[in-house]
Amino acid sequence: MEFQWLNQSKIRQTGDRIEILAPAKTDFFCGGIDACEEGILPESLCNAPYYYTEVEGDFVLRVQVSHAFQDTYDSASVMVMKDETCWAKCCFELTDFGTHAAVSVVTRGDSDDANGCNLEGNTAWLQVCRVGNHFAFHYSADGEHYYMMRYFHLPALPVIKVGLLAQAPTGQGGIRVYEHLTIEKKTVKNIRAGK
Repeated sequence: MEFQWLNQSKIRQTGDRIEILAPAKTDFFCGGIDACEEGILPESLCNAPYYYTEVEGDFVLRVQVSHAFQDTYDSASVMVMKDETCWAKCCFELTDFGTHAAVSVVTRGDSDDANGCNLEGNTAWLQVCRVGNHFAFHYSADGEHYYMMRYFHLPALPVIKVGLLAQAPTGQGGIRVYEHLTIEKKTVKNIRAGK
C-alpha cells in the first residue's frame, strides 16, 4: 500500500516500526463549544500529522501504539477520513483525568469526544473495522483479545483515507510509535466483536 501525508511531519521506519513526530499544539478536533468556566476545551485544529493510505470497501486495521504520555491529550491514534469535516479517530491518549485511556472522537461537522477504558502502561493495540458505512473501534492490551470502544456510522464514500495520526494538542510534542501495522481487506462477521 502506498501512504501519503496530510500535514507532513518527520517519520522514521525500521522494519515494521514507524515513528512519527507529533509537533507541538497539533490535533484533529472541530470544536463546537464556545466557553467553559473550568477545564480545558479542545481547540478547533486540523493540523496533526496524518500518514494515510486509501482503502476501498471493508477492512480491518490493527496496530500496536506507544508513546511517553507527557502532556494532556498526547496521543498515538488511528484515523478514518472522508474529508476534514467527516472523520473519526481512535486514540491511546493521556486524558485530562491523568489516565492512559482508549479514547474516540467522531466528527460530522462538530467533533464529539468519548473517553473509553483506562489502560495500564504506555502500550496498547488499536483496531478499526469497516462494514459498509459502519465502523467500530477496538482496543487490546495483548494484541489477541479486542474489546469494542465505539460503534458508529460515517457517510463515507467507498474509498476512504485510513492511517496513523500523531497528536499533541496542549504540549510540546514528541514521538508516537506504531508497530505491526496491518490493513486487511475483509468483512468481519460481527463488527461489534471485531471478528
